[in-house]
Amino acid sequence: MQIYLPIAELSVNLFFLVGIGGAVGFLSGLFGVGGGFLLTPLLIFSGVPTAVAVASVTGQVVASSTSGALGYYRRGGIDLHLAMYLVLSSVVGAFGGVAAFALLQQAGQLDLVISLGFVVLLGFVGVIMLQESVRSLLKRRQGIVVRDRQAHKHTWMHGLPLRVRFKKSRLYISVLPVLAIGLFIGFVGSLLGVGGGFIMVPALVYLLRVPGNVVIGTSLAQVVAMMAVTNILYSVQSQSVDIMLAFCLMVGGVAGAQFGAAAGKHLRGEQLRGLLALLVLAVAIRFGLSLVLTPADEFSMAVTSMVR
Repeated sequence: MQIYLPIAELSVNLFFLVGIGGAVGFLSGLFGVGGGFLLTPLLIFSGVPTAVAVASVTGQVVASSTSGALGYYRRGGIDLHLAMYLVLSSVVGAFGGVAAFALLQQAGQLDLVISLGFVVLLGFVGVIMLQESVRSLLKRRQGIVVRDRQAHKHTWMHGLPLRVRFKKSRLYISVLPVLAIGLFIGFVGSLLGVGGGFIMVPALVYLLRVPGNVVIGTSLAQVVAMMAVTNILYSVQSQSVDIMLAFCLMVGGVAGAQFGAAAGKHLRGEQLRGLLALLVLAVAIRFGLSLVLTPADEFSMAVTSMVR
């Protein structure tokens, strides 16, 4: 069953789109992360224009993250004070990311920068995650007890000025690294069309020592607000959000996430992190190959400005 995507100007099989959304939703539920960093590359590899893929995925990320954020809010798993600082700085970063997106699109360099961004970002995160998971698995096999990092152990970041007390997280830290993390996630997330949760959660845990009982909920709250603003900016500025595409992805994602969450209960944390790292590295390698291999179509059509 073919459907026409008006913004992408492309006819795609409906079951294919729902299937992609379901597959990414399953992986999101399995690994406990947002699927934007997987969904955007899959759409690009499937022939959807890069600009439409990046912009449309923002709506799907908002929908998939909202239910999770509400669940954590009802259980008291969100530090609203910390989330407020992250949201404010990430929204500022989102404005910068959308502006950079428009400039790159006008210069005809958007596809190249998006590919390089995914190669660097996913490659770095994938290597770090794979090293940590392999190290944990080896220690467990040797009988060494793997302990979580101490949530309240101070680092050099805790000595910075402008300290603020976050009661929910039981932290008294400088807001400067909090704002810097939010600004970076907002810029990268809006430019690449990813929620940024797979970067935000490790940053909050390992850099700021945010307790595990509030870190995921706080990250989800930040993702919902940031991606909602990003979706509006893309809709108004470049009109590149394809509602039909986003809706099909949402339908599949909601269903797939339920099965993924159930399957994830049968795997250990180290195994999940290892599998996710391999998946992230596979996507990074795929983007890297697209940069060095000769494309099937060596010519492209682009609108260029004409001097009269």
